[in-house]
Amino acid sequence: MAQVSMTVNGTPVSGEVEGRTLLSTFLRDTLELTGTHVGCDTGQCGACTIHVNGASVKSCNMFALEADGAAVTTIEGMANADGSLGTIQQAFQDHHGLQCGFCTPGMVMTAAALLEENPKPTEAEIRSYLSGNLCRCTGYHNIVKAILAASGQEVAKEFAA
Repeated sequence: MAQVSMTVNGTPVSGEVEGRTLLSTFLRDTLELTGTHVGCDTGQCGACTIHVNGASVKSCNMFALEADGAAVTTIEGMANADGSLGTIQQAFQDHHGLQCGFCTPGMVMTAAALLEENPKPTEAEIRSYLSGNLCRCTGYHNIVKAILAASGQEVAKEFAA
């Protein structure tokens, strides 16, 4: 067992982990931050996407010990200080960018990384950036619409509900 310490959603945390403990497991089982979903455990679906030191990471592909000393943001950290939905989360709700909701945390975290890099992405740029996240329900149309809205851009008429 080894000691791991990091800052998660602005709060310093620590715990004991085995060397093989995945960061997704540490977040979900040790810290009880169950918003980070694990869909495939192989990095293919993107449901477990979080931010580590500002970079978008699939937490099922990273050991908890690799995040020692890091600043980690999970979907729980995307809410406003008063607990209300953050801008991207609200856009997903307003534009029906979710159905079953399983992929939503990873989609929101990926969208946040995209908007950090490119505050006004085009539809094509959004679709390309989301290529590492799978959704079996929505067909991505409303997810793209939600990200456009979260970026402050007007949602084109062809995207109207």
